[in-house]
Amino acid sequence: MVKITDVARRAGVSPSTVSYALSGKRPISDATRRRVQAAVRELGYRTDDGGRSRSGARAKVLALAVPMRPGIHLPVVTQFAVSVVTAARARDHDVLLLTQGEGDEGIGRVTETGLADGVIVTDVQLQDPRLPLLRSCSLPSVLIGVPAEADGLTCVDLDFRAAGELCVDHLAGLGHRTVALVGSPPEVYVRRTAFARRLVEGFTAAAGRHGLASAALPCGTGRDAARAVAERLLRDLPALTAVVVHNEPLVDPLTEAFEQLGMRVPGDLSLTAVCPAPVAAAARVPVTSVAVPAAELGARAVHLLIRKLSGAPVPGTTLLPPRLTERASTAPRGH
Repeated sequence: MVKITDVARRAGVSPSTVSYALSGKRPISDATRRRVQAAVRELGYRTDDGGRSRSGARAKVLALAVPMRPGIHLPVVTQFAVSVVTAARARDHDVLLLTQGEGDEGIGRVTETGLADGVIVTDVQLQDPRLPLLRSCSLPSVLIGVPAEADGLTCVDLDFRAAGELCVDHLAGLGHRTVALVGSPPEVYVRRTAFARRLVEGFTAAAGRHGLASAALPCGTGRDAARAVAERLLRDLPALTAVVVHNEPLVDPLTEAFEQLGMRVPGDLSLTAVCPAPVAAAARVPVTSVAVPAAELGARAVHLLIRKLSGAPVPGTTLLPPRLTERASTAPRGH
């Protein structure tokens, strides 16, 4: 069976460009369209190759696009996957996992073969390369994450901008005047991953609104990275008394690093985190946190996708409001 990805490789273009050239939904240059049409003829590609489009039958399968990229924290990915599988099985659907690292080949393959009725997309970037195909193809989709331009898409996510603001509001309310954000690994920001960028925006906006001195730094994982970023923050911000962590594996190593540098948590330094609640509660110093509701996000994504498959209307973007739980890691400044 010739797939759209085969045509794309032969023509030297992306699967989404093939889809545009064949559907006419977007303007494509004449030269590109001729290359695509030549590849279609040479390979004998037919747009009705997918078994679903010929028979009209549902596969009762949902695809879950989870690209295995650098900087992704696998335990969080697993939580999303488990929640999607659990919610899908409750609705008598199986889940097909797509782990293609970059691009839209996996989604294009599922679209053309009819292996799945719809797709849930994770690790969304602000300018995500998968969006043109998702907008042009017939496969219904839901994104866990919100790109810069969400028109015509169905998205659900935690309101990460509001989460960043909420953490700073809490620390400012405790009297802290100098705050720092220890964020995700650098490659996450280089990819312009939506949730990470939006949290930085919220942190920065709230720090400015409260008139706080602030800094935001990316950080890799592990004790060496935690120690290096702690040393840099204390050097650059000697009056530092509060930190927001948006890097789940760093919660304990960062606490340990600051304590080794003479900063007790919460006596000298208040620590908040945006992470799953069980991680915050189980930390060596239980951490005041905004929970990342992976189970709820996965279940909502499945619910929205099933509604789309039934033809029911769905909202364009759903943002879950952040909720902060106070634990032992925060205290009034100078406490």
